Amino acid sequence: MWVGRERTVAENVGRYEDPSAEVLAEAASAFGLLASPARLHIMWALSQGESDVTHLADRVGGTLPAVSQHLAKLKLAGLVRSRREGRRQVYYVDDPDTVTVVRVMVGQLTVRSHQTSAPVHPLRGTGA
Repeated sequence: MWVGRERTVAENVGRYEDPSAEVLAEAASAFGLLASPARLHIMWALSQGESDVTHLADRVGGTLPAVSQHLAKLKLAGLVRSRREGRRQVYYVDDPDTVTVVRVMVGQLTVRSHQTSAPVHPLRGTGA
């Protein structure tokens, strides 16, 4: 399912003109939020399915207050949504494009790390 969508997106990207400054600013803002390993892990977990804050904290190894703060930031940015189920607040990613970006980046780096049997190195030219 995702592979076909990713191929379509990749084929179409080269057909567009340069994005506007507003689009680039919005993308940079989203990537800035995802630059935190904790928030990226939360997004990865939510890309696998919805969850409440308790299960997310257990999965990503964070405290409830820290995970709640990360979720609040992701929610304010429109990357994550939530709904109430009784006393629980259930979080999910309602944007398939964001899920695709997270899955592709994390998935590709995971594949590379398994192929080389070496730790993942920082991207070239990032100064990291």
